[in-house]
Amino acid sequence: MLKQILAISLLLFCFGACQNKPFYYESKSFDGFWHKDSIAKFEFKAPDTTKNYNFFIHIKNTADYQYSNLFLITAMQFPHGKIIVDTLEYKMAFKDGRLMGQGFGSLKHNKLWYKENLKFNEQGQYQLKIKQAMRKANETNTLAKLKGIEEVGFSFELANPEKS
Repeated sequence: MLKQILAISLLLFCFGACQNKPFYYESKSFDGFWHKDSIAKFEFKAPDTTKNYNFFIHIKNTADYQYSNLFLITAMQFPHGKIIVDTLEYKMAFKDGRLMGQGFGSLKHNKLWYKENLKFNEQGQYQLKIKQAMRKANETNTLAKLKGIEEVGFSFELANPEKS
C-alpha cells in the first residue's frame, strides 16, 4: 500500500512539474454576481521582451450562471499609453445546458484563451481591465448583475516553454 501511495505521489509530482507554470496569475472575487460597473483590473510588468507568451482569462462560475456564453470587454494598456480594446465571446455551456469547465459540483473553472503567442513589445507596467458585457436577448443594456460569476482572473505563461 505504501508503494502505491509513493508511486501515485511521484506521478502527481511529475505531472505538476511538467505543466507550463504561469509567470503571472491574479484573480478578483465577486460575491455571487458580477456587477456591470465592477471592472477586474490587473497590473503587471513585462517579464521578458524577447520571449512569446500565451494570455488567459480565468472564470470561476457556479450553477447559478444561466447563459451558454459570456461576453467580455477587455482593455490592455501598454507602458507608453497605447490601449487595445477587444470584445470577446466565450462558450460556457454545452448544448444540453451542462456548464463547461473543470471542477466538481456546482463550481467550474474555465481557462479561456485571450491572446496567443505574443511578445511584450515594451518594457514596463501593463494594465488589463476586464468587464462583463452580457445582456438579455433583444436588449441593448448590459445586465446590472450577472449571477453565478464568483471570480475573474488573468494569467500569462511562456508560449514555447521547451525552447526556453
